[in-house]
Amino acid sequence: MGNKRKEECRIVSQEELLDGIYSMWLQTEEIAEEALPGQFLSLYSRDGSRILPRPISICEINREKKQIRLVYRVAGKGTEEFSRYHPGISLSVVGPLGNGFPVKEAEGKTVFLMGGGIGIPPLLETAKQIRGDVKVIAGYRDKQFLTEEFARYGGVFVATEDGSVGTKGNVMDVIREKELKADMIMACGPTPMLKAIKAYAEERGIPCYLSLEERMACGIGACLACVCQSKEVDAHSHVHNKRICKDGPVFLSTEVEL
Repeated sequence: MGNKRKEECRIVSQEELLDGIYSMWLQTEEIAEEALPGQFLSLYSRDGSRILPRPISICEINREKKQIRLVYRVAGKGTEEFSRYHPGISLSVVGPLGNGFPVKEAEGKTVFLMGGGIGIPPLLETAKQIRGDVKVIAGYRDKQFLTEEFARYGGVFVATEDGSVGTKGNVMDVIREKELKADMIMACGPTPMLKAIKAYAEERGIPCYLSLEERMACGIGACLACVCQSKEVDAHSHVHNKRICKDGPVFLSTEVEL
């Protein structure tokens, strides 16, 4: 886990990519230097009535400019408030948090980066940093976002629920239709998708890393709202649980029960 620190970060730019999905670049001092793909930041609201920060995964890291990009979906009052902020506004940010994806282990391998919906953004920096054969498999409800940016770093395969773009269905349908093969899998998205990927990977003995970032509340290990079942007993709560924010959000698929 990185040295988490609280920093005042200035918003450099913000744009709406799709209905309700925003891309924000933040100017940091030290967070961008330490951040890893698959980690996340916790953003505090400027409205005093909302005490818990909102965890948002890192989409891109620009170490030269010390900037971090977040791509997030407006899901509640906190993210709705962030979406109204304009460049120049400062936010209290804690990060980088979590463990991130093991990009070094992927060197020279064929890697599936599998994302669903708002689980797709953290795979962008991951794709950028992998020195291997990257195949991005992205599942959307209908409209796609970030696919052109992913295309710079590997092959992009798209699934849409309505079949309007790419394969009709989900990310697993893409693998079957295109007969794709991988040495390693890294995935982020809704739990049903991760369950299917976990089963697929374990059946074939493919090392698979799952980011369970959708199920977090505080992001700092205090509230225990984000625990997932694990194979081993957790030293903190003495039960078969891991805290997604502290121990994860990225886990080897064989370590967790979904």
